[in-house]
This record gives sequence, C-alpha cells and structure tokens, in this order.
Amino acid sequence: MKKSYQIPGSNIRTEIIIKKSRFICDLIQAQNREEAKKFIARIKEEFPDARHHCFAFIAGPPDTGDMGMSDDGEPQGTAGKPMLQVLQGSGLGDVAVVVTRYFGGILLGTGGLLRAYSGAVQQALEEVPVVMKVPMTRVITEIEYSQEGLLRRMLDDFRAEITDQTFGNKVSFTLLMPSNEVENFVAALTEKTNGGAETLIDDEEIWSS
Repeated sequence: MKKSYQIPGSNIRTEIIIKKSRFICDLIQAQNREEAKKFIARIKEEFPDARHHCFAFIAGPPDTGDMGMSDDGEPQGTAGKPMLQVLQGSGLGDVAVVVTRYFGGILLGTGGLLRAYSGAVQQALEEVPVVMKVPMTRVITEIEYSQEGLLRRMLDDFRAEITDQTFGNKVSFTLLMPSNEVENFVAALTEKTNGGAETLIDDEEIWSS
C-alpha cells in the first residue's frame, strides 16, 4: 500500500541578497520529471540574463521519488547537491526548486555558495504551505435499500465519499476513501449488514491532495 506524504500546497518565490549577489528561489509542486523540467525551462526563460539557474527536485514520494539536481556552472557540489539535501531533509515529495543567481561582483567562495543556495531553498520551504497527498481506493458496494441510511452514516468515520450510485434490485454505491481505511470499512460494513453487503475493491490507487 502506498503511504501518504507532504507536498507543496502552492508555488512560492522568495529572494535573498548576499554580498550583492541576488538569489531568487522558485519552488513548485512537480509530480514527475517532465513537470520539473518544464518548470526549470520556464524559469530560465523568465530570467534569461541571469548567470546561473541551479535546480533540484524530488518528483514523487520523498524517499523513493525521481530525483535530479544541477550546479548550472557553479563550482561542483556548491549548489545542486546542497539544494537537494535541503529538500530531502524537509520530508516533502513532488517538489522542484530553482535558484536563479544574479552575480553581484563579489566571489562568495565554496562555503559561501553552499550556504547561499541551501539557505535560499530553506527560506522558501519555511514559507510554503504544505498539504498531505493521500492514496485513495475506490470501493464498490451493493446493499439492500433498507441499509442505505446505515452506509451513509458510516462515511464520515472512514473519510469516504460517494462518487456514484445506481439503483436496481439493490442499491450500489461507488465510494472513494483513504486506502488505509478500506480494510476496517469493509469489516464494519460486513458486520453491520450481517454479511449481506457485496463489496468490490479496486486494485488501482488514486492520489488525492
């Protein structure tokens, strides 16, 4: 079963100035590598005269997602890697960040660059709202008409919602609920209907945030 994880709730832009160099940090939600690449290209188009567009991303769950990074001309290991490490430390998934640098004429040195790029990302993470991305499962259940009220009263307890319903000899409901609630829901419904409910669980999970 897939696990819930936190993701950015919106896009954010922050900025810091260090020794006259301007560091603009853009952070967005990116669910896959393609979305991250399009975002990076868009930032480069917006700031074509900037010297560097360093980036890092985790597309997918924080521990297992597709990861990428780039120093974009800065000394090796001074930008992309520390930026990615900050993202990994945040626990967020589906996240991409670009730090655009306008050089101010003063060299920062290896340590100064590392602190600047990681600090720019940390500042954005401190300001971005966070939401939970939850794996959901579709459950189809068929019950007697007399049991409809019983099922509806169960919905809130299992954070379930009705997405479709059909009426025949019995009433059939298509429900969407967090995947970790399914087992307990089916057990409770079976007990409350004395085994009369017929339930089908969709194998494919759906992400919801």
